[in-house]
Amino acid sequence: MSEAEIRQEYSILDRSKKNPQAFGELYEKYFDRIFNFIYRQTDDEELTADLCSQTFLIALKNVDRYQFRGVPFSAWLYKIASNEVNKHYRKQKHTKVFSIEEVRIRELIEQANEEYDEEIIHRLMNFLKELPTEMLQVLELRFFEDKDFKEIAFILEITESGAKMRTYRALDRLRKSFNLRIKYDGKE
Repeated sequence: MSEAEIRQEYSILDRSKKNPQAFGELYEKYFDRIFNFIYRQTDDEELTADLCSQTFLIALKNVDRYQFRGVPFSAWLYKIASNEVNKHYRKQKHTKVFSIEEVRIRELIEQANEEYDEEIIHRLMNFLKELPTEMLQVLELRFFEDKDFKEIAFILEITESGAKMRTYRALDRLRKSFNLRIKYDGKE
């Protein structure tokens, strides 16, 4: 995100403190991304809509308390969304779901410049479902939400080195299981 875009968002946030309708611009900009982020963790459209609405309501109610922490405003929305999903699963005492579209798996394999067939995609989808939640979270944020390590750390409330380590470990498992050359932080 460019410096001009960040400044524009802060201008909207400042206006939102006095006029909640101004927040609508940020809602429109980020709704689809936050909805898809939550949907991959619930695989339930109705629940996703509820949690997404709750995420934006919390953000709007707390916009006056928002402080810049070196990450884009969207990271704050992802953090709220992640917390809402986790709160839902704790309250319901259900196991967290991870649903990923086949197209995202294809993108991940293409990024590794690998040939693939339907069997590999099916195996990879099953493999991802078996990964521990903390590894799935970093892979999702890094590769499907295109977040940098600083944003991942902020969203998951871990250190930046912790985000890098989780990503490295998850990719290492993928490499060993599928012999993929997926790049970690721009390097193989």
